[in-house]
Amino acid sequence: MHELTFVFAGFFVGLVVGLTGVGGGSLMTPILIFFFGVKPYLAVGTDLLFAAFTKMGGTVKLARTNSIDWPVVRNLSAGSIPASLLTLWFLNALGPASSTVQGIMTTTLGAALLLTAAATLFKALRGKALPNSVSPGQEHHATRPRHWSLPVLFGALIGTLVTLTSVGAGAIGVTVLMILYPLLPLPRIVAADIAYAVPLTLVAGLGHASIGSVDWSLLATLLAGSLPGIWLGSHLMSRTPDRVIRSLLSVLLAYAGFKLIAL
Repeated sequence: MHELTFVFAGFFVGLVVGLTGVGGGSLMTPILIFFFGVKPYLAVGTDLLFAAFTKMGGTVKLARTNSIDWPVVRNLSAGSIPASLLTLWFLNALGPASSTVQGIMTTTLGAALLLTAAATLFKALRGKALPNSVSPGQEHHATRPRHWSLPVLFGALIGTLVTLTSVGAGAIGVTVLMILYPLLPLPRIVAADIAYAVPLTLVAGLGHASIGSVDWSLLATLLAGSLPGIWLGSHLMSRTPDRVIRSLLSVLLAYAGFKLIAL
């Protein structure tokens, strides 16, 4: 019975990810901690690999349709991957199950959820103002950031945040890309965000696995529910009021963020 509830949790998160594109970590990690009593370090480590596997299929699909701007992905990865490895070294040195690390993870996760709530609301309100396609001759300019160093810097911040909390590669990443690449259409921003999240969450997740922070049986049951959930959500996306769902989701994430900080 307990395994079935994990499958339903995976299905619910997958459905929301398919409907809104919001990163699963911002939902799955709080659910595992609040509803199932999973230790923060196990929830974060397990959810990182959960995110890597769920986004991998989406990346392959987007790559086949040439929807991914790989220079954008490379720029972000240049900052996020080294930052993730450095954060993993820090976690291993302190001990992932130590009270110090648990406190850091819980507080940082709460802050990350508040940022995700704000970013989700920002995308719901601001996303409609972005262009739907790149004008002819503007492709090169659209993939150039405001400054070459900014994607690396923000990538490092997101890499650290994701490795500590499993949150940040979704709505926060999309918001950062909207600011850094103002000429890039929203569909291509979302595609780049999904693509760079795969190597980041895979590196961070495998790093957590190497220090014993992944529950493999839990991961399997979550994936069993999430994959059909994502499939259903992606097919229902065009029939749902996107702005209303994102606004409600931002309120839910803000509530979870405040609750984690207050722990």
